[in-house]
Amino acid sequence: MARFSSRHDRLARRLFQLYAGLVLYGASSALLVRSGLGLEPWNVLHQGLSERTGLSMGVVLTVVGAVVLLLWIPLRQRPGLGTVSNVLVIGAAMDATLAVVPDAHAPAVRVLAMAAGIVLNGAATGLYIAARFGAGPRDGLMTGLNRRTGVSIRLVRTAIEITVVVTGFLLGGTVGIGTLLYAVTIGPLAQLFLRMFAVRPASDGSTVVATGQPRRAILRP
Repeated sequence: MARFSSRHDRLARRLFQLYAGLVLYGASSALLVRSGLGLEPWNVLHQGLSERTGLSMGVVLTVVGAVVLLLWIPLRQRPGLGTVSNVLVIGAAMDATLAVVPDAHAPAVRVLAMAAGIVLNGAATGLYIAARFGAGPRDGLMTGLNRRTGVSIRLVRTAIEITVVVTGFLLGGTVGIGTLLYAVTIGPLAQLFLRMFAVRPASDGSTVVATGQPRRAILRP
């Protein structure tokens, strides 16, 4: 009975971390939008597509996530609960935050919004990945291409992110100091929060819903 209770509590914590992380990721990305000082790579693309289509950034994020998820099929990637939840939750959380948080205009407020967005994004990444419910669609694309092509994770990730940043910028997405700071700080921040939010695996040999490799992936919305 105690063993069952322990497994139940662990699963409840993992589910809480999963959805708290996804909501926080969307909210933190919205803060970067409101700062006007630059977005994380994929959201540069999402903002550019939003400008061109008239759809909200959250809707664009969801649609792009679904399209990327379809690319998993030829790559033989297997989605988890976290993968599907990523597609459905982050965009809604971003749009909800954008609806209540206005654009920042004062320089100090813009810098504060940018800094808060980056740090909270790192915390969201740690929460989500440490829950071990599967990679996000964009991370799965990265690891799938790595397996199929033999090209290193570093090169695949760099090529993908340069492509989405350049494409997003050409479409009207915001690239700035926030984009650069995000690129150089998100790795250390994610690693810090991964350690902070790590959930100890079950020691009784039981099977969990879905597992990932939290030390090898960084969440992309």
